[in-house]
Amino acid sequence: MPTNLAIDDKLLARAQKVVGLATKRETVNLALRELIARRLRLESLEAFGAIDFAKGFDHKKLRSK
Repeated sequence: MPTNLAIDDKLLARAQKVVGLATKRETVNLALRELIARRLRLESLEAFGAIDFAKGFDHKKLRSK
């Protein structure tokens, strides 16, 4: 899907150089994938400690079934 975006040319050129990609499209797609992955990791960190596990729960016992 063709899209016109006003992207800072210097910023995009720097990103291309840093990641070593040949095209603007590859660079933008990589940046979007990395942004999504980072946000998902941050969301999972926010859940850290929010889950209460039952005392005495034996996860190894479930593996043997």
